[in-house]
Amino acid sequence: MQLTGLHVYPVKSMYRLSPESARVEPWGLAGDRRWMLADATGRFVSQRENAALGQVRAEPTPAGALVLTAPDGSRAEVPAPAVAVGDALADVEVWGTRFRAAEAGKEAQLWIAEHLGDYRLVHLDDPRARPVDPDFSSPGDTVSMADGFPLLLTTTASLAELNALIAAEHPDGHEELPMERFRPNAVVSGGEPWAEDGWRRIRIGELTFRVVKPCGRCVVTTTDQESGERRGPEPLRTLARHHRLLKKAAFGQNLIPERPAGVEGDVLGTLRLGDEVEVLEDGAHWPADQKA
Repeated sequence: MQLTGLHVYPVKSMYRLSPESARVEPWGLAGDRRWMLADATGRFVSQRENAALGQVRAEPTPAGALVLTAPDGSRAEVPAPAVAVGDALADVEVWGTRFRAAEAGKEAQLWIAEHLGDYRLVHLDDPRARPVDPDFSSPGDTVSMADGFPLLLTTTASLAELNALIAAEHPDGHEELPMERFRPNAVVSGGEPWAEDGWRRIRIGELTFRVVKPCGRCVVTTTDQESGERRGPEPLRTLARHHRLLKKAAFGQNLIPERPAGVEGDVLGTLRLGDEVEVLEDGAHWPADQKA
């Protein structure tokens, strides 16, 4: 098996970057989901509520700023706010976990209001501020502003099987779903469909990862990531019928990186397209009554 896709999402729920390599930090790929939008209550905003987020391009600059580009070509360059220089902190929340993040400047907030809505753009100045769900992690594990875990892995074999299942459900025809619908960080080619459901620990190139939890899917998977259009009930309907894990329509597995022996600091190593993928520990993860 090989690593054939890498994706980084600088702002949660905005458009992806697809580099040929990416540094891995304890809380995820470098630069992945360190920014997000929050509503007036501090709760995160995603494509679940506003599909237009996926049409905004976000790209970091070498100086650490963020360049946002709207579909109409309007651009904003946003310096990264930081507590150390006195930028304001906001109380924010992702799936029930509250933490503090630094607010972007006034000009950035006006740009967001004009193009997306009454939201605040915030930056996770301290990536150690948000712990991973303790039911699926070890003490000290943290995550950026991703939904729950540092990395999400999907496989092309499972996508091919899912598309075959969808085609069987729709004999009059249905579009083939691209991997981008599932917004993974790492895409693996080779192997058997759904094999990742049994992985416990894997190696990708020079790094090892714990496979900790299947990814329950939501309405974002029904959203065309190129146009922003909602495209009907698939793949949720077919996943609910044919691939349920932990009582949810599931696709992909969440990963937590392991620190290599002798490596200190925030950079654990680098993933590169073409890296070999090896299963180090395998076995049934989930009780039979929770898997269909």
